Amino acid sequence: MPPKVEKEPAKVIEVDISDDEANDGVGATPTNNNKTTSQQQSSVALTPVSSSKNLVSQSFWKAGAYDVGPTTRPPLDHGQLEHARVHPKFLHSNATSHKWAFGAIAELLDNAVDEIHNGATFVKVDKIDIMKDNSPALLFQDDGGGMDPARIRKCMSLGYSSKKSNTTIGQYGNGFKTSTMRLGADVIVLSRATSASRATQSVGLLSYTFLRRTGQDDVIVPMIDFDVSGNWAEPIIYGSQDDWSANLKIILEWSPFPSKEELMLQFEDIGPHGTKIIIYNLWLNDEGIYELSFDDDDEDIRLRDEACRGSLTKLNKKAVELQSHISYRIRYSLRDYVSILYLRKFKNFSIVLRGKPVQQFNIADELQHSNVVSYKPQLGMGAKEVTVETTVGFAKEFPSIPVCGFNVYHKNRLIRPFWKVSADGSSKGSGVIGVLEANFIEPAHDKQDFERSSLFIRLEARLKQILNDYWKGHCHLMGYQPPNFRSHHVQKEPLVQPLIGLAANVGQEVVQPIVSLPANIGQGLSNGHTGSHDQLVSTDGSGPISVDQICEENIQLFMRCEEHMQKENELKQTIEGLEKELKEAKMKRDQLSLYLETRKKQKIVEPQTGNV
Repeated sequence: MPPKVEKEPAKVIEVDISDDEANDGVGATPTNNNKTTSQQQSSVALTPVSSSKNLVSQSFWKAGAYDVGPTTRPPLDHGQLEHARVHPKFLHSNATSHKWAFGAIAELLDNAVDEIHNGATFVKVDKIDIMKDNSPALLFQDDGGGMDPARIRKCMSLGYSSKKSNTTIGQYGNGFKTSTMRLGADVIVLSRATSASRATQSVGLLSYTFLRRTGQDDVIVPMIDFDVSGNWAEPIIYGSQDDWSANLKIILEWSPFPSKEELMLQFEDIGPHGTKIIIYNLWLNDEGIYELSFDDDDEDIRLRDEACRGSLTKLNKKAVELQSHISYRIRYSLRDYVSILYLRKFKNFSIVLRGKPVQQFNIADELQHSNVVSYKPQLGMGAKEVTVETTVGFAKEFPSIPVCGFNVYHKNRLIRPFWKVSADGSSKGSGVIGVLEANFIEPAHDKQDFERSSLFIRLEARLKQILNDYWKGHCHLMGYQPPNFRSHHVQKEPLVQPLIGLAANVGQEVVQPIVSLPANIGQGLSNGHTGSHDQLVSTDGSGPISVDQICEENIQLFMRCEEHMQKENELKQTIEGLEKELKEAKMKRDQLSLYLETRKKQKIVEPQTGNV
């Protein structure tokens, strides 16, 4: 059968910055917003530019430093308007908003999570091998609603977003471009969708390598579409067969799939609807090694530089314990980061990382002595009042691991992990972790922080207050002396003295444990300092005493004190109960005495009445 021909022309798409929503309907016919003419199309150079100046770096932070020679554009046709072009370097500079590679991966996961309302049940993240050059690539695949030809063009456009729901995470229409370009130089998107009884499958290629090596001065995104409503895939032709073939030729030349047959095989595991994203030519670090590590753990993806940072120096036992906590592991382990990325656990949706589902984890479920604090932010005139509930408590590993901070989510998505609001050098709040969802403030574009608005500043002040109030009321449960505590049994001389050379940090606020310790000892415990000064010498010369031993004895003494206080309260309650019973017995005795006295008088009166 001959290929299906559509009326609207759609050649190689030149991406522009647009918020136009004229084609918001699903299944709408794709249109070329830039109205690329055949004359402009023919001017696109498809062969590499042979110049030593165009040798470009494979390191992300250096990839934008390349030279492009002067380009000429054909004259415009009569009545045609010039449009603002986007230079390929913008793709790189735009992607630098992601300082952290895991933040870019989280953006792509957000897109899959937003597809839950379209029936998505999973998103798969994995490493695949590119047969062309035996290089690794990053795969994202979901079974959501997919994208028809109109939606995939909006996806590939800059600054467009149709996500207006209060529940969807994406909103700026920029996440796909910034995240994919942050992870690798090139990305190919394959999607299948059904709309109005018409099943389609589409392919789009965003290739920074193609744009750089061919010396383009505009972002060109080749795309092809197929109608799969029948028994086989029929090309959808919007202009001419030559235009469709030109798009296919670019895709086959610059994608991992050198033939049309290999390209079409990529749709076999997508199913009737869904999307597959393959990011290839992954970026290297400054040492010329892939930034993402797939070899350290077969079930994980690691950030190589972050994972190696702690192994460069010899660490003592406490530092190793600190780095084993999830607050540290999320810096380099994608599995750990994704496990806390979403606040509420999904019911019918799973994130499968390298063949194994990620177990979602809410650290609030494991806090010691947890409380829930309600907070009503002042949103201004006309805004609907909201209540924010913050779960706060001590980390289950505290005091052995002095981790602290607030995990702040926005629309179920983690924005700021372990945000420390207490002052540096202060042990107040050590070990205290909070979890809250702040939907009333807006996240930054990379979704790794919040916009510095007045609401954000007031939230920070409120969290400091919550931290201080919780510490004041609960620090004694972990063996620390409450603020402004005055003991009647404090000795004039301290029980222990620091070693010579172990000076207290003057001018820093320190909360001491109940046992009288030098100020610098409390500070070292709260901030995780693990230097060589971890032993003290007692004043009676009996030998060295470790800080851990003193803290352990301190906690044990406090627990014994708590037990005695509990027994005292139980005895008081027993005494009150006995006194109450005694009082009731006395009342019954008095009532019985009165009754007996009355009966006695009646017996005396009755004979006298009979005599009369």
